Amino acid sequence: MPDLQGNWSNSTLTPFQREEGRGPVFTWEEVAALEQGLDGCPPNPGTVECGREDNQDDASLSNEVRLRGAEYNEVYWERGTRIAIVNGEPRTSLVIRPPDGRIPARTEAAQLALRERQEFRSRFEPYDHVELRPFAERCILFGSPSGPPMTPVGAYNSNYVLVQTPDHVMIMSEMVHDVRIIRLGDPNPLPKHVRPYFGDSWGLWEGDTLVVETTNISPAQSIGGGPLSEDARVTERFTLVDPETILYEFTVDDPGTFVEAWGGEIPINRLHARVYEYACHEGNYSLEGVLSGARYQEAMEAAEVGRE
Repeated sequence: MPDLQGNWSNSTLTPFQREEGRGPVFTWEEVAALEQGLDGCPPNPGTVECGREDNQDDASLSNEVRLRGAEYNEVYWERGTRIAIVNGEPRTSLVIRPPDGRIPARTEAAQLALRERQEFRSRFEPYDHVELRPFAERCILFGSPSGPPMTPVGAYNSNYVLVQTPDHVMIMSEMVHDVRIIRLGDPNPLPKHVRPYFGDSWGLWEGDTLVVETTNISPAQSIGGGPLSEDARVTERFTLVDPETILYEFTVDDPGTFVEAWGGEIPINRLHARVYEYACHEGNYSLEGVLSGARYQEAMEAAEVGRE
């Protein structure tokens, strides 16, 4: 079986979803313009047109990332330098199924569930409690760079460490140092009601391709813009096409959430560099800061009311 171990990156300039009305492949002239930054796309990493679709737990995160561009020096960004090329084609999106390259609509039931969640959260102010802050801010997980499916972060740190043994494959993403364990062999699935972060993943080798099926995905983990149903299944395929490239294919099959299955292809390139520790909790002063700041504002408002 191929050895997938090592450091890897799926950083790319290719958008996660395809711009409406665009075909599946860039011209080579467009590739040159994008890779040289001639169209102004790279400075907007979180938009659908210029970066991955935002499938993290906080739907506003892509906008926050974009706005922080005014605060960060350019040296901090690492949005990718190349368009994703698969089978010789410079792809206009990482999603290729359905044919329009866009995540399909959610079912009426899934849309209703999202509205109910939003209405419930609207009862609270954003800094009322630590559990109202997004997962990334709390160092729990950062969207789904580790999967399933594995998607580029978009702004920086779209890097991974893969460790492979006869019984397991470990995927650690640099962002928030999320770790996902894939067990190999005949599945012994978890009970349906047990739904951990990253789900319950089992892999097997089909020739030179590692095929991974994941079920039991946590309802707190947002994929494709929101949670999946308890019947969701994500299938991934890892194929070492050459010593420097893994072709990563994924399919999200969840009839309870999407009107049709969807998926895509992402080249994962070998990273000839170290992946350093992402000390999220150890350096997470912002969470204490925003909550204590909110309490201070409340105290000031209460004092103002008392003086009236």
